[in-house]
Formats: sequence, C-alpha cells, structure tokens
Amino acid sequence: MSLNEPVPTPTMSVAGLSDIFQQSLNISATSAEILVSVIIFSVIGVIGCIFYAIINKYVARLTEKTTTKLTKEIGSVIKISVLILIGILVIQFSLSPLSFLEPYNHILGGLFLIIQGMLAAYATSKFVNILIDSLAEKTENKNNKNYKYTLFILKKVVTAIIFVVAVLIILYLFGLTGAFQAAILSASVGGIVLAFALQSILSDLFSGFTIYISRPFEIGDFIFVGEHGGIVKNIGVLTTRLQLLQGEELVISNKELTSKDVRNFRKLQNRRIVFHIGVAYDTPNEKLRKIPPIVVDIIKNVKNATPQFVNFQEFGEYSLKFFISYFVHAPDYGSYLVVQEQINLAIREAFEREGIEMAYLKNVTFIKR
Repeated sequence: MSLNEPVPTPTMSVAGLSDIFQQSLNISATSAEILVSVIIFSVIGVIGCIFYAIINKYVARLTEKTTTKLTKEIGSVIKISVLILIGILVIQFSLSPLSFLEPYNHILGGLFLIIQGMLAAYATSKFVNILIDSLAEKTENKNNKNYKYTLFILKKVVTAIIFVVAVLIILYLFGLTGAFQAAILSASVGGIVLAFALQSILSDLFSGFTIYISRPFEIGDFIFVGEHGGIVKNIGVLTTRLQLLQGEELVISNKELTSKDVRNFRKLQNRRIVFHIGVAYDTPNEKLRKIPPIVVDIIKNVKNATPQFVNFQEFGEYSLKFFISYFVHAPDYGSYLVVQEQINLAIREAFEREGIEMAYLKNVTFIKR
C-alpha cells in the first residue's frame, strides 16, 4: 500500500445502508454513517470473538495433549496476537463508512499498516525467543549466570534484527522508494562499520553461544586444546578458563577455542593404551614365549584394566620388541597413570624373577682373531 493510495472507501452497499438509515430514521448523514459504523463494529466484533473462541479452544486442546512448556508459550503468543489482530481489524473496518475521516485516510492507512507490521514483528520475535529458550533448557548450564547473560544478549539481537526488517518492509510497502533505499544503504554501511569495529568481540560472543548450544565440553570436563590440557573451570561470554595440569589457569578466547580441535576425555569410557617393551637379543626363545602370557596375567590382575594384544612384533635395532595394548575403564587421566604404574612395576618384577633382561643401549666390542 502506498501513502498516495487512500484507505478503501465505503462500498455501495455500505453507502446504501447509510442512506436507508438516514431516510427511514430521518437523521443526518453523519449520524447515519456513525450508526453503520457501530453496526459494522458489532458484527465484525462478534465474528472476531467467535473466531478467537475457536482458536482458543484449539490451542487449549493442543496444550492438553502435549503438556510441554514450549507448546504453552507458543499457544499464549498465538492467542495474544490473534486477539490484537481482531481488535485492529474491527477498528479499521468500522471507521471505513465515516466520510468525515476521508481527509485523513492516508494517515489512518499508514497507521494501521505500521501497527500490523509491528504486530507481525512482535509475534515473530516471540516465537524465535521461545525456540531459543527451548534449546537452552536442554543444556546442563541453564542455571549458569554467564549462560543466561549470553542468551539474553542473543535474544535482544535477534529481536532487533526482526524489527529492523519489519520497518524496512513497511517502508517498501509505503512506496517510499527513496527512504527505503536510504534505509538499506544506511543499514548496510552501518552494519559494515560496526562489524569491523566489533569483529573480534562478536566472533567470541557467537562462538561462546555455539559452545553453549553444541556442548562440545562442559564445566568440570578434562579437555585438550592443542598442546594444553586441563579442567574446564568457567565458560564465559567471550572466554573460557582452563585449570592446567601444571596448576596455572589458561584463559582462551571462545573464537580460538572453536577453531581448534578439542579432545574431551569426559566422554571417554574406555581408554586404549599402547606401548612397547624391548628385551635383549640374547634372550632364549623359551623365555620369549613366556612374555605374552606373563603380561596378559599382569594386566588382568590390575583393577580397571583389560588386556587386548600382547605380541612379539619386530626385531628392533637394539632389541626384540613386544607390542602391548590394553584398556583402562576410567575416563580421568589420573586413573590411567595409576594403572600404568602398577603394570610397569609388575612387568619389571616378573621379568626379574624369570631372568628376562630388558634391552638397553650398550657397547659390545668384537675382537677378531
């Protein structure tokens, strides 16, 4: 609709109804138009109430079937939006027979268009915010203050974008081509300048929200980021803090964190350990055959450990190498260290009892006679 286009004038039927009232009741034309306006207001109001009752009944049935918070909130937004829309339409149509408002038709038409556009933006922003809250409810950090603050900022940004788009659409529908182009140009230039100025902050902000939604790790998890490994102590809006194994705290930006490979050991249920043992080349074959069952028995007798492979793998440069792999049934790194220590000590003690010499680099001189 353009501002140069008037609001639809009374049709012939409405005008005829006004003439009938004027002649039959012997009243002025203005009084007849007001009477017609009241009748239209009443009829459309009744129809609107019936329609709202149907919508309300349908939403109530849907809410009873699902009984979820998401459905209830969406139903509430639908009912409020429909009720406001009915009120707008009732007023708009009831004013159409009034001829004394014709000089203001352009203003009234623009006003109703703005109200309807803002109502559409309000309903859309509410729906989007409800969906964001619904996704947030599924995370375990929903009671975290930083998490709530990030969601608050995100919802405000989304709402602002929706209303800006609504304003631009209204300008376009008004036919204000110059104003529409100027608004688009201003928004584009302003957006580019703002994006460059806040590029780092916005990247960290949206990366932080990505972490909250995708949950690659959570507070208390032991993770490795590049060469750094530590326990996650805090996930902030812009940065994340790790307590490293050495004791110091590492503060890393969320953008850098989401751009690197992150290894999360909280979800590790069975840790596979692989290592090698080398024995001297002069070890007799009967002792070499004893090594696999000895190592398997040792691993079986260690708590939270299960053997996988123990094999004579290769002839090394300085030793006969045995390949050993087993599983540790504990996610934390400390448990693995304890298990590995017990296995290492037990293997050394068993080799000493059996007279099996572990390989080490030594100088051997051969004398030719």
